[in-house]
Amino acid sequence: MFDAFAKVVSQADARGEYLSGSQIDALSAMVADGNKRMDVVNRITGNSSSIVADAARALFAEQPQLISPGGNAYTNRRMAACLRDMEIILRYVTYAIFTGDASILDDRCLNGLRETYQALGVPGGSVATGVSKMKDAALAIAGDTNGVTRGDCSSLMSEVAGYFDRAASAVG
Repeated sequence: MFDAFAKVVSQADARGEYLSGSQIDALSAMVADGNKRMDVVNRITGNSSSIVADAARALFAEQPQLISPGGNAYTNRRMAACLRDMEIILRYVTYAIFTGDASILDDRCLNGLRETYQALGVPGGSVATGVSKMKDAALAIAGDTNGVTRGDCSSLMSEVAGYFDRAASAVG
């Protein structure tokens, strides 16, 4: 797992090259947007419980068969496992946002998750829907301009959305 800086340096080193001007410019832009990135991570982290709970509530309202007898989230134990998994995915998304690199999300969370869910009989489409609902809630919270570093956050919000889309795709 590398952060964006270590990844760029490692790739240049493997090629035996200096960092290019465009690579330095991209890293400089990331540093310039560092406060916005930290604001987004802090907002998502500070609201993680409500993001997960609201996403789960919306998912179960949309797919009530999940919490009906025989459903994958029926019984307190299964519901707790579902909420735990959503929380873990959200946590790794925040790590990816903070570092500006999806490798930690892929390596430590998503790789093999679809196969695990398939082996356990967990409906991947429902998990993907839950992740999409977390995305919507996280973007609403992170995109609120009150009390955060001012500036254009469109590329950062697109990046955040991309991490959630990556997670939904990995499990769906």
